[in-house]
Amino acid sequence: MAKKVMGQLKLQVKAGEANPSPPVGPALGQRGINIMEFCKAFNAKTADMEKGSPCPTVITYYQDKSFTMEIKSPPASFFLKKAAGLKPVGKRNRAKGATAPGKETAGTVTLAQVREIAEAKMKDLNATSVEGAMQTVLGSAKSMGIEVKG
Repeated sequence: MAKKVMGQLKLQVKAGEANPSPPVGPALGQRGINIMEFCKAFNAKTADMEKGSPCPTVITYYQDKSFTMEIKSPPASFFLKKAAGLKPVGKRNRAKGATAPGKETAGTVTLAQVREIAEAKMKDLNATSVEGAMQTVLGSAKSMGIEVKG
């Protein structure tokens, strides 16, 4: 007999850095999910990824307190900022795109880099071809104020 699904939870956790502190611990705890079990499983699954890259994760939890998780690839904006060489700024030490996209440029990437990002994101994007995925990544770049050179 199949397990009864109680719900789904979406979190964005840094690869290899899941720990019981907020926001992960409280989000899991209030749903009855074993926090340490999640942290160990997540860190083991993301061990081969670049440490610190944000990973959108969909956690499905069941009535018997068990769970399954689907870890997606980091957002296109993360890859674009990295490819453009944007440096972290501000209190949270995060890289940012342009404050006025279209009027100012935060950085530049090449079409080859866009193709590489599209291929890495292909399984998580709603595209049937690499060219379609590239268009999605190009849209993200444009909205961040990152210029794409041919």
